[in-house]
Amino acid sequence: MKLYTKNELIDFIRKVFHQGWHESVKKTIDTRNDGAVGNTLESLLGIEENNLPIPNAQEWELKGQRKHTSSLITLKHIEPSPRAAKIVPNILLPLYGWKHKQAGIRYPETEMSFRSTTSATAFTNRGFRIIVDRQASKLRCVFDASKVDTIDPEISKWLRSVEKRVGLGPIDPEPYWGFEDLRYAIGSKIRNCFYAVADRKVIQGHEYFLYENLLVLSEFSFENLIRSIENGDILIDFDARTGHNHGTKFRLKQGRWTSLFLSVTKEI
Repeated sequence: MKLYTKNELIDFIRKVFHQGWHESVKKTIDTRNDGAVGNTLESLLGIEENNLPIPNAQEWELKGQRKHTSSLITLKHIEPSPRAAKIVPNILLPLYGWKHKQAGIRYPETEMSFRSTTSATAFTNRGFRIIVDRQASKLRCVFDASKVDTIDPEISKWLRSVEKRVGLGPIDPEPYWGFEDLRYAIGSKIRNCFYAVADRKVIQGHEYFLYENLLVLSEFSFENLIRSIENGDILIDFDARTGHNHGTKFRLKQGRWTSLFLSVTKEI
């Protein structure tokens, strides 16, 4: 494999950008997931996924997004602690879950679901919220039955079932993520980042990208990450059902990538 300096790789990317529209390497169109933008660029550069041809490639990530999208970007899959308790499949799903929408159709009648996009700025309609506990140096996932939207008859019925299953007190054990674990898990993954933005169009069922902007982001800031969680720019997605835990994801709102870094340079 030929290795490039950072500036040589930027020049290489610039040439690809100037070549016009490129067909996506993905066979399906999923605007909720911007992986196709970065994957297609990697293919055009002739490199394997997350294997940038620069000497310190372990310090760099290549990310992409569609120009007009409101989808969230997955930063990292990180299950809550205490890990030994397997919080999601053993506690949140069986004790706080609800009937899956496809139960009895795609899945068995008994299929349960626990899907929650959870923030630090407000409780969900089922009473879950993320608390940034700076004193304890951790993020806490809490449940408050008084915050549940009981006007919704379906959610009110669910709350009664939770009371029967486990009661309406705090989650025990309480799910959390330690700051130091997050610093390593997320900070080591996106320490520096090439961030490509592309316009899109669909022709005969195939998606095409026109790469327009390239930002070079460096000096990841953990303090900025915590602030982004506090102000709701980063959300925590739980996504589990009886048959499978799809993983707990830290997800960033579009257009907020630059807020995580101390140095932002527009190259194209």
